[in-house]
Amino acid sequence: MLIGHKKQWEFLKKKFESNQLSHAYLFVGQREIGKKTFALEFAELLGCKFPDLLIIESVNSESSVKNKKDSLEIDISQIREAQKFLSYKSYNGKHKIVVVDNAERMNVEAQSCFLKTLEEPKGNTLIIMVSSKPDMMLPTISSRCQTVKFFKPKDLPKNSEKADKEQKVLNDLLPRINSSLAEKFKYVKAIDFDKQDPVEILEALQKHFRNVLLQDHSQKKVINILNLIEELNNKLTFTNASPKLALEILLLEL
Repeated sequence: MLIGHKKQWEFLKKKFESNQLSHAYLFVGQREIGKKTFALEFAELLGCKFPDLLIIESVNSESSVKNKKDSLEIDISQIREAQKFLSYKSYNGKHKIVVVDNAERMNVEAQSCFLKTLEEPKGNTLIIMVSSKPDMMLPTISSRCQTVKFFKPKDLPKNSEKADKEQKVLNDLLPRINSSLAEKFKYVKAIDFDKQDPVEILEALQKHFRNVLLQDHSQKKVINILNLIEELNNKLTFTNASPKLALEILLLEL
């Protein structure tokens, strides 16, 4: 059983046992708190397993790092794959389930294509969309799903590997905050974006400045920096923005 999320588990389990499951759910909450894992364990509870379970996700492949938009999108071809998958009868005679991870990464074309499936579900199907940024999705998508909110469990194990990577980013970057513009640009130029995801850099800085803000709520500059980080994070995730330019803009404000 998962750590935390007991309330959400009992709610959905009760719906399943009383045959009152919705055809579509939207799992919302911050990143890396187990929403996708929860969805997969719930699918297992419903007796759904391969080949009746399909996971749709964006893939950040090394072959496409030069086009960050493509590498982070869920496009219409993936949604059509899901629709084709749901059109077949269940192999195991139970639910057919589609889990869409990082659902906010569906482009507009993909979301529009998915609307018909949400409006006219066929047979014993269940769609679970997982998102940390549901406001980035079309209102017509989220309104057709039952929202289940997730919160970070107090006893969630620390991801030591991720923490080490974040600390390395901060060790490299923080000393440059008070350096010259030339040194800041030199730092950005030296980053190999084939190996370093710029979003990870932004998230490490976001955590750092949130901790700074907790110590002093009056720091208006820190609030402005956090707002800028969020804006740049969205542009890197959902547009073809240049990682190099995004980091240079941020360093100019630090």
